[in-house]
Amino acid sequence: MNLINYHKIINDDTCGWLSTLNTRTNYSILKKDIKCDYLIIGAGYTGLSAARKLSEINPNKKIVIVDAQLAGEGSSARNSGYLVDTTLNDGFSSNKEINSYKKKIEIYKLGINTVKNFIKQYQVDCDWNECGKYFASSKIEDSSKAEKFSQLLGSLNHKNKILELGELKKKLGTSFYKIAVFTEGGILLNPAKLVRAMIDTLPKNVDLFENSQLLKWQRNNSIIECHFEKNLIITKKIIFCTNGFLNFMNIKKNYNFPLTLTASMTRPLDEEEFESIGKPKEWGVLPIRPMGATIRLTKERKILIRNTVEIRSPFSMDKAELKKKRNFHLKGLMKRFPSLKSNLIESTWSGIVSRSRNSSQIFEKIDDNIFAAGCYNGSGIGVGSFFGEQIAILASNQQSDEIEIINKRVKPAWLPPNPFLNFGVQARLFFERIRAKSEI
Repeated sequence: MNLINYHKIINDDTCGWLSTLNTRTNYSILKKDIKCDYLIIGAGYTGLSAARKLSEINPNKKIVIVDAQLAGEGSSARNSGYLVDTTLNDGFSSNKEINSYKKKIEIYKLGINTVKNFIKQYQVDCDWNECGKYFASSKIEDSSKAEKFSQLLGSLNHKNKILELGELKKKLGTSFYKIAVFTEGGILLNPAKLVRAMIDTLPKNVDLFENSQLLKWQRNNSIIECHFEKNLIITKKIIFCTNGFLNFMNIKKNYNFPLTLTASMTRPLDEEEFESIGKPKEWGVLPIRPMGATIRLTKERKILIRNTVEIRSPFSMDKAELKKKRNFHLKGLMKRFPSLKSNLIESTWSGIVSRSRNSSQIFEKIDDNIFAAGCYNGSGIGVGSFFGEQIAILASNQQSDEIEIINKRVKPAWLPPNPFLNFGVQARLFFERIRAKSEI
């Protein structure tokens, strides 16, 4: 199967999270033909977790992981840093059936536990903060939606609290939000620190190659031939962990699609600015309305804002486009925090996520020796790490109670081919932007 060449057209180098890291050890480009037992495509949360689990189960097997760009510096390092326990607007569907939502929450909790176990085992510093999160709106008319969501969480014994303007202003340092549902189980972290730690702690029998794009793959009897720019990897089993690029791997092509998100991060607020917003503790806000802004205050007194979602080809943004997004983000920040100085934003970047029609994930044995996990609908830190471990178990011809739980989820719904898919997604994005105009 010939694949799209996206190697040189995605991901700018301006991510604010990545700037917090120390100088990394670069891994080599694939320069020779290789034979291995397991090949993992994609070195993000899923691929790195899969590699670690495969090594644990198969200590004598040869395991190779390959990334088209710098390992860990795709969407894994570019997200907003929410390790979620609950979702209100997860993609393009609402969870109306309580049983479906219960299964979704169960997967989120298993994802949190997976990350917790990793950072405990390896003593990882990723700015972990169990401070919960806010689902918030600037419109009091969203109170009914907030109350329904609160009742749903309550029926599942999930601790939450409805907050209004006065208390929100104290907690967040802004009078912009009028109503919110606060949930206790959400965790904030630095996503780049977490994925870097996953790379730095890879087992010895795992070989990592980066800046090596898969161009073509084909099954040949009991082996899989994977062609890169100059070299070939022959493997017994392959696991696709490319999330936003599963579509371009020809994996579950009619069940997922990529979206480009853009975010900005400010410089640290100075003492005067920080005092003007009430010196709040670290917090994270997710929108009650789909397409509203995701925004959080970090422990370094920086503010992150993300409020754009697009279908793009190519996926990257040039400096002029990023500047436009930066100005758009600045307007969103200033209407929330008018006391801040205008020279706020320090970095702006883009990243790719994978969505399904019904906000469900891909976890599948495609064929006897072909496996895939991805399409996390914006919840990739926990779910991606969890699915990585479990797809490794499945690829090792084993089973687990967790796989049984995953298999009980609602499966991704079929999507129409292009141009119908792009037209439908564009229309939905336009509709949601109009509805969420005040929240951007």
